[in-house]
Amino acid sequence: MNWILISEIAYIILVLFVCLRIIYDTHHITKTLSYLLLVVFVPVFGMFFYFSFGINYRNRKMYSKKLFKNVKFERQLTVELRKYAREIISNKGDLLASNKKLVKLLLTEIASPLTNNNEVDLLINGEQKFPEVLKAIEAAKYHIHLEYYIFNNDKIGQQIEEALIKKAKEGVTVRFMYDDYGSSSIRKSLVLRLREAGIEAFPFYKIKLIYLANRMNYRNHRKIIVIDGRVGFVGGINVSDKYINSIETEPFSYWRDTHLKIHGPAVWYLQYLFLCDWNFCADCSLEPSDHYFPELESFKTTDSIAVQIAASGPDSSTPTILYSLLQAISLADSEILITTPYFIPNESIMDALCIASMSGVKVKLLVPFTSDTNLVNAASRSYYLELLNAGVEIYRYKKGFVHAKTLTIDDEIAIVGSANLDLRSFDLNFEVNAIVYDRGINKALKEAYYNDLKDADKIELERWKQRSWYHGFIENLARLMSPLL
Repeated sequence: MNWILISEIAYIILVLFVCLRIIYDTHHITKTLSYLLLVVFVPVFGMFFYFSFGINYRNRKMYSKKLFKNVKFERQLTVELRKYAREIISNKGDLLASNKKLVKLLLTEIASPLTNNNEVDLLINGEQKFPEVLKAIEAAKYHIHLEYYIFNNDKIGQQIEEALIKKAKEGVTVRFMYDDYGSSSIRKSLVLRLREAGIEAFPFYKIKLIYLANRMNYRNHRKIIVIDGRVGFVGGINVSDKYINSIETEPFSYWRDTHLKIHGPAVWYLQYLFLCDWNFCADCSLEPSDHYFPELESFKTTDSIAVQIAASGPDSSTPTILYSLLQAISLADSEILITTPYFIPNESIMDALCIASMSGVKVKLLVPFTSDTNLVNAASRSYYLELLNAGVEIYRYKKGFVHAKTLTIDDEIAIVGSANLDLRSFDLNFEVNAIVYDRGINKALKEAYYNDLKDADKIELERWKQRSWYHGFIENLARLMSPLL
């Protein structure tokens, strides 16, 4: 009996210690309450879950994103980038002047410069992306850098593999970085073949059995390709047959997604991100040089589009992507169009969308009719009523699965990237978005959006209110888990 009493006292002390740790370490109120309830009411498992998934890595920094070792040079570069940005804002006139708050927000970090003289192509689905990727790989002369969350050993994966091996044999340096969780299926197949061909291939944040649960968090969700430091690809499309709608895949026969091809100085930032991530996962120290960052004067582009890149993750001191989205929403004067496959917003995003809609801005949200994750789907629906009451229009895509992560603001801002509107993208994953300040790209993205709405059902407020209490109960129950999803 004494041992039972001692064990109970020891467990209570342990629970108190963990609760104090949660309160000290977790700064989001909803997440703090969720973890506290889990630890108190789910014995043992609750503590295991917290230490596996709940540790705040933004406070600890997984690795330093510092690529420049010379502090004096870095300060001088910061001055030059801000000067360059002011010149672009001045030359672009009203287009950038009206959005300079967003520009300045991203300029606070050295890795988010405003660039001009970019060519930008909007790529819809894998049918448009992959031919452009293969064409760019074939044209590579010096180096090819790839960074992907999911890279499958299927038809398109093997096609890109063959193209990379061919270029490696021609003397082009190829570096391939894959997320060890998202691309786990290629560890013992495609990756080994690449290495045998002389291609450097490394997993990002390798999963080890002893740290399995913790390392399943903080994944590299970015999709980046950089060719010779001049051409880059960024967006939501992974390397997988399911993004090519001429190939039948399960569980959805049609995947709707969006990507960008960029030719110009904006590729500098994508290169910067890749080198930082590469130095971390490959445990080496590639130094910045003209080889990776071509001189501004060397870019021969036929367009003059201003582009800024936003990236954040457990390596950044601030949630840059979240802040950039909030700032963009606040700048809207007439229309906000959002597409996201996973909608589990935090309070600030919910408030921003409701305030915009109630202030007369037309706000439309496009989400999947059926998600590939039932729990996430239920949690997402729990937010709809509040948005509908505020006047936000919500559409559910029925043609297949909409996986695009896009946002347009009025006629001037277009955002395409890897970040979902969910807590995982804001806090846990490494993400990257491209922000394009251009009326032409904005118009093209809008046209694609309204074309998608033809295959979507609009949720009517009164009908949504008439659903059975059971649906609301299940969705609100799932919402309690939303800080943990």
